[in-house]
Amino acid sequence: MIEFSKMQGLGNDFICMKYDENLRYNMKIFSKFLCDRHYGIGADGLILLLKSRVADIKMRIFNNDGTEAMMCGNGIRCIAKYVYDKNIIRKNPLYVETLSGIKIIEYILENGKIMGIKVDMGSPILDERKIPIYVPYNNKKEEKMVKVLFKIKDKEYIGSCLSMGNPHTVIEVDDLKDIDVQKIGPIIENYKYFPNKTNVEFIQIMNEDTVKVKVWERGVRKNFSLWHRCLCCSICMF
Repeated sequence: MIEFSKMQGLGNDFICMKYDENLRYNMKIFSKFLCDRHYGIGADGLILLLKSRVADIKMRIFNNDGTEAMMCGNGIRCIAKYVYDKNIIRKNPLYVETLSGIKIIEYILENGKIMGIKVDMGSPILDERKIPIYVPYNNKKEEKMVKVLFKIKDKEYIGSCLSMGNPHTVIEVDDLKDIDVQKIGPIIENYKYFPNKTNVEFIQIMNEDTVKVKVWERGVRKNFSLWHRCLCCSICMF
């Protein structure tokens, strides 16, 4: 029998469980099976809790297509709550080892109950080799951020590329209603410039305080329509 908890962060849902060394499954195949919404438990991803030699805990996360992600803002908050609620370890702050380095979790508590969770995602990575993105220089705009021109059918899109432990491409548009995320999102996700694929955020600036966002999430095979659902988005649009 496998024990797990089903959790969600801003609508991004996960299966959270301790890693059992007795499991002899290929984790990429196992995660696809568990995350299947018809034949499995159903989730955007599987998060495994492991012991760490360099932090309080270690997190591994697999998308529902079987690919392993380096980091997920919503996912790390879920596993932090899982650890606290299960009384596995109660430290504040909590240090979590991920494939993109150690992240620091801060619990917001009231009478011993979690009211919120903060995660220090670190600074955005702008080095194209570390994002990673490989693009011809005649298609790249020389600015602080790596800006790339995408030609899709008869339209052009300019994307700002960066990494928050996983690659993101942010595209500003005049009106989100004109963007078919289901069609354009996967094309840019799998664009030849991205060896590890990319998350895609389409943004519409409403005013100086508000940005409207639609997200195509890498490896999850669905999109989010939102004001803010992907935790990385607010950092990616710095």
